[in-house]
Amino acid sequence: MKPEVFKVGEIWHYRFALNGRRVQRTTRQKVKRRAQEIADAAFESALLRTPGRSVIPTLSQLGALWIEANSWAESAAHVKNIGVFCRLHMFDLAEMRISDLTTEAVETARRSYAQDHAPASVNQWVKTLKLLVNWAKRRKMIKEVPFDVGQLKVQKKPRAILPPSLALQWLEEIDKSSRRDVVSVAARLGIGLGLRESEIISARWEWMDWERQSYAPGQTKDRKSEPIPVPDWLLEYLTPRRQSSGLIISKPSGRPLPPGFMRNAMLRANQACEAPHITPHRLRGTFATMLGEAGTPIQEIQRVLRHKSILTTAAYLEPNSDLTRRGQRHLAARFGLESSGEKLEETGEKVPNTMGESRATP
Repeated sequence: MKPEVFKVGEIWHYRFALNGRRVQRTTRQKVKRRAQEIADAAFESALLRTPGRSVIPTLSQLGALWIEANSWAESAAHVKNIGVFCRLHMFDLAEMRISDLTTEAVETARRSYAQDHAPASVNQWVKTLKLLVNWAKRRKMIKEVPFDVGQLKVQKKPRAILPPSLALQWLEEIDKSSRRDVVSVAARLGIGLGLRESEIISARWEWMDWERQSYAPGQTKDRKSEPIPVPDWLLEYLTPRRQSSGLIISKPSGRPLPPGFMRNAMLRANQACEAPHITPHRLRGTFATMLGEAGTPIQEIQRVLRHKSILTTAAYLEPNSDLTRRGQRHLAARFGLESSGEKLEETGEKVPNTMGESRATP
């Protein structure tokens, strides 16, 4: 029979029978959808171990095996992404043995996915497929990855950061649109500490060191816990809310908030302030970019963002045309190429602007 999920208290369990053997286990999940994914993965795994069956799984079976083996160790968001890939985006590859995957078959499936998705998302699709097949290779299910499909070239665009001139107004709009102050606190944790949304959701008072004025996230994507200095303004904001333990933000019941809980409030604040498309992750990008503009060494930014590669950190730092303009002025001065307006600005005299009015240089 197919796996059946059922509740024991608040936790979902599963059971199924195969070849006269009854299997019953806990999924350790409180969400039925995720529990069903784990149950299906366990059933597929049991099928693969049945005598007489091929030891090389289909791609669909491989996805179920990966979820069963890794759901306890990987982040909920990562497991969810793999689950969505397995359910919706395998196309004709789903029932192929992974040893039979070919470059042509993968490219055909990629074209199907590209009909409704942007190139960057298509590249993520390829990465997910390779992640699963490389995992199978490490598990010695296959000797080598049987296809060779590269990444599409994607036009890079500057990503949104919260403009400093709009920051206070944007936070005021966040405060207005939130019934409780959980989104207000969350937005400030994103701006002040550069936390990921999952790290904001799991943030705890025990991880705040009030004496040293630092915060060390204890539940992170990469399992690294690096202390992050807490700025004075954020300390002042958090102090009245200070508790000895527990989640910093939560539902009224004390349970963790779900992913995406900030989305609607942030969209309303973006519209009210005519700000760019700021999301929780773009607050993290704003944090990194502002540190870079302040002269913080990229190695230090890498440490507080907890990136394995400094190249990942570099991708978070958005270009700053003001720094480029300053460098251009320096070059012009050294080469003796300043315009008359630039020379006057350096003296602090008033310089006519293009509208025919005079303005004092800063």
